[in-house]
Amino acid sequence: MYSVKKSVFLFCLILLGNHFLANAKIVLPGFFNDHMVLQQQSQPAIWGWARPNQKIIVQPSWTSKKFQTKSDATGKWRLTIETIAAGGPYEMRISDGEQMVLTDLYLGEVWLCSGQSNMEMPMKGFKDQALLHSNDAIFHSKNPLIRFYTVPRATKALPQDSSKSANWKIAEAASVADFSATAYYFGKHLFEQLQIPIGLINISYSGTPIEAFMSPESLKAFPEIPTTPTTEPKPSNKMASTVYHGMLQPFWGFEIKGMIWYQGETNYDRPGQYEHLFTAFIKEARASSHQAELPFYFAQIAPFDYGVYATGGAPVINSAFLREAQSKVAASVENTGMAVLMDIGEEKSIHPMDKETGGKRLAYWALTKTYGMKGFAFQSPSYDSVQIKDNQLTLFFKNAPNGFTGYGKPLNGFEMAGVDKVFYAAEAKIVQGKIVLTAKEVTKPIAARYAFKNFIAASVFSTEGFPLSSFRTDQW
Repeated sequence: MYSVKKSVFLFCLILLGNHFLANAKIVLPGFFNDHMVLQQQSQPAIWGWARPNQKIIVQPSWTSKKFQTKSDATGKWRLTIETIAAGGPYEMRISDGEQMVLTDLYLGEVWLCSGQSNMEMPMKGFKDQALLHSNDAIFHSKNPLIRFYTVPRATKALPQDSSKSANWKIAEAASVADFSATAYYFGKHLFEQLQIPIGLINISYSGTPIEAFMSPESLKAFPEIPTTPTTEPKPSNKMASTVYHGMLQPFWGFEIKGMIWYQGETNYDRPGQYEHLFTAFIKEARASSHQAELPFYFAQIAPFDYGVYATGGAPVINSAFLREAQSKVAASVENTGMAVLMDIGEEKSIHPMDKETGGKRLAYWALTKTYGMKGFAFQSPSYDSVQIKDNQLTLFFKNAPNGFTGYGKPLNGFEMAGVDKVFYAAEAKIVQGKIVLTAKEVTKPIAARYAFKNFIAASVFSTEGFPLSSFRTDQW
């Protein structure tokens, strides 16, 4: 009797599924909807589901061309269209014999904004965690040419055809308050210079390690990272590939100009591994977007007292090593750029209150390297080499053509060590674009460090106002 009932039940499910396919209307992933921005002057893909084996016609109003394909036996379809120079508003008609219309569409510059909590943190702040000047920024945010879409949180153990749906929003106080602050400021500064529509896609998840954003295939090179079982009933954002399956993988294929990234805090205790994971992640993002040189700009994690996470007598891990790993990626991976945030960190909060500085510095990178603008600085100085003579070290730097400043304050955070490998506080002086160190305890120096601690306030800046990143000359 049980087997008969089970068979009847399965038969009914099949009939119901066939009825659905036969009567299904066009369904699109959530990020294809009214008010969206598509990348200008490109060939973006459009995809979705319809009735099986039907001719699909896509007709954008910015061209007289019609783009066609055919849905497969399951109803899936995909095609590419062509976009013209920035502008709008437009419509897009999609038909499988029954038509749907997307309205108020614009063509412009589209950026993917991803990471963990410091990317996710909205303009209104988190509960009991404020952002500087956020209410004024929200009040003045109305702009019909800045639009954004937030992919809802989801973690999955298996690949998904689509992410959870949401709606494209137009920048105004009510919508901006709930959108990523870092992403909004990035987009705001892009718009101020480009004066064309800006589309921002936010795919972020607080407290998430980078491996959760990566595919199982890309993680094969890291056998030390446990894979997430496909049968896992409750996949979490701490598990490998779960955010990739639930949020990122369904998005890939949507045409973007570039990507900004703010993540690393959850990987602070694995800096050596992170350098290679991060490099692999960027490689995968470029492969998934079908852009081998996809512009990729990221925020270096800000100083913070990670000692609060050391419980039960556990050793305190120095997050300066994670910042160093990020610096190595910026130096070794082409068409990337790192926004240094040494001057906005907070000792007791992992979420800096100043989100505009990070968003603006990421925009400087994009405007200079991606859009070719000139006349303003866009990057922080970085350590280049050291010269040792007698009892002093002379440090040389890149990306500081006009030299350094401490804005009238002492140059703190420098240390020197001799053959005993014990570091002592060093006196630092700016000399013709170089920094000269001495320490009375070190008569024969062999190494130096700057700001190489969990939390420290930046004291050295380029004359254009960009903080020097933490660094070390040793490899101990």
